[in-house]
Amino acid sequence: MTTTEQTQDVQAAPAGLGPVGWLRWAWRLLTSMRTALILLFLFALASVPGSIYPQRSISPDKVAQYFKDSPQAAAWLDRLWLFDVFTSPWFAATYLLLFISLAGCVLPRAAAHWRELRRRPPAAPRNLSRLPQHAYFRTGEAATVESLAAVLRARRFRTVTGPGWVAAEKGYLRETGNLLFHAALLALLIAVGAGGLYGYRGNVLLVEGNGFANTVSAYDRYIPGQRVSPDSLEPFSFTLKDFQATYVAAGERRGQPLDFSASLRVADHPGAPERPYELRVNEPLEVNGTQTYLLGHGYAPTFKVLDGKGQVAFEGPVPCLTADQVTYTSECVIKVPDALPEQLGFLVRFLPTTVPAADGSWISIFPGMANPTAQVFAFSGDLGMNTGRPQSVYQLDTAKLKPLVMGLKTKPLAVGDTLPLPGGAGSIQLTGVREWISLQIAYDPGRGPALVAAALAVLGLVLSLTVRRRRVWVRVTEDGDGAARTVDVGGLPRTEGGDTAFAEEFGQIVTALTGVAPPSGAEDGPEPPGGSEDRAAPPRGSKDDEAAPRHQAEAGRSVTSSQEAEAGPAASPQGVKDAH
Repeated sequence: MTTTEQTQDVQAAPAGLGPVGWLRWAWRLLTSMRTALILLFLFALASVPGSIYPQRSISPDKVAQYFKDSPQAAAWLDRLWLFDVFTSPWFAATYLLLFISLAGCVLPRAAAHWRELRRRPPAAPRNLSRLPQHAYFRTGEAATVESLAAVLRARRFRTVTGPGWVAAEKGYLRETGNLLFHAALLALLIAVGAGGLYGYRGNVLLVEGNGFANTVSAYDRYIPGQRVSPDSLEPFSFTLKDFQATYVAAGERRGQPLDFSASLRVADHPGAPERPYELRVNEPLEVNGTQTYLLGHGYAPTFKVLDGKGQVAFEGPVPCLTADQVTYTSECVIKVPDALPEQLGFLVRFLPTTVPAADGSWISIFPGMANPTAQVFAFSGDLGMNTGRPQSVYQLDTAKLKPLVMGLKTKPLAVGDTLPLPGGAGSIQLTGVREWISLQIAYDPGRGPALVAAALAVLGLVLSLTVRRRRVWVRVTEDGDGAARTVDVGGLPRTEGGDTAFAEEFGQIVTALTGVAPPSGAEDGPEPPGGSEDRAAPPRGSKDDEAAPRHQAEAGRSVTSSQEAEAGPAASPQGVKDAH
């Protein structure tokens, strides 16, 4: 191989992209429409686990129950952030990539569309017969360029005139709607981000008779935005006076819920008079933009525990987690670290409507409180509450405790009954039953803008799917004496799949244009190029036309559309003769 050949091989080798080239390629890939659609699909897919698994921000009690029922599975789900989907790193990454992709896609397209809106329609082509839709007719001298342009403007076309021609275009709203849809999605993401930045939400479990003040310390779980401070919370308060749950009492739907209603006494700010409010599902309490939602409910039996020395070691309601959503059989834990001589712990199984089962145990058959009882399992020993390790209020570690009272077949306690504990350890009494509700208090400043953005997205989608982009050109050719003129009309749909709809509209346009001036007879001027054979040319798109285009192109003949035949006698010179 000579030196010259080696030099040519080196010069022919392709050059690498380099760092800048790879970055440019990655940016174009990220901001492409295909990538935006894929990210939008992934964003919707990433939200699905939030509706499958309970979320800590909404139902912390259900998350605790999940850990109790399936501790190993719950541990793995927690590692994958499936109990905190909307605050997980992978959800945030999808959100940010979608935001960048939409911004990089919409902004350049918006600038290009703005330039397109200001651009005039292009001049008429030299040969209109080559367009997908074409028709011609003869008319009198009254058919001027200005009169024909006025007809198209009346049909809401943007028109431009030139020497002997008219250019018209319509359907700019299609691209406007497309851009509006994507811009609305971008605005929706911004609204969601603003809500997460300047908003907050928290969860509260409230027992009948207790109150709540909107302060950070009153929340069971509090999730503030990065721009939220404790002083940002709206200073309202309320008290839960009563909660009523209504169920179907008989029939096939027995036990199904009908209505939930919580009676509140609300003070909008400190010192304000209290006002009554009935809180229901999907009817939140709103105070200056802060909304309180009713999420769930359950039972909170009240107990009185005496220790071995006869002193009251515990007294009050105990919220129970619902273990059976059909009968509302519930479970709760009582921890009495102040009991003497030993600490006491209780596992409680609450039954709203108690009946004996066939095997001698006790079950609930209805979610309402028709015969409330509580089965108590008692333990004594070290509860491990002085070790400094956090414990769940819904779980009791019995590994180091001594059982005192056990057995599912033990008769449960009715309201007012007392269970003495063996060995002089004390006693426990069921003193009553209350109900609790779980609430979510949320402030989201992006909620209103998100609603507007969603409405604009729907509007943009409708426009992009219904509006068609199309162009129409008209060329006027005067005969030798100027008394008669030949008008050529061509149409071009600029939307894929819009040929059929545009063909019908094109026929209507031709009919409107022929009405500008009375048609002229064939004797007023020469026939169009091609003579009488042109008038007999088959409509474009017909079966007879399959073999015709080549011959017509060679002869320079005009191809008429099917709408020319529908336009009647004024559509062709032969029709004019027949009409006269």
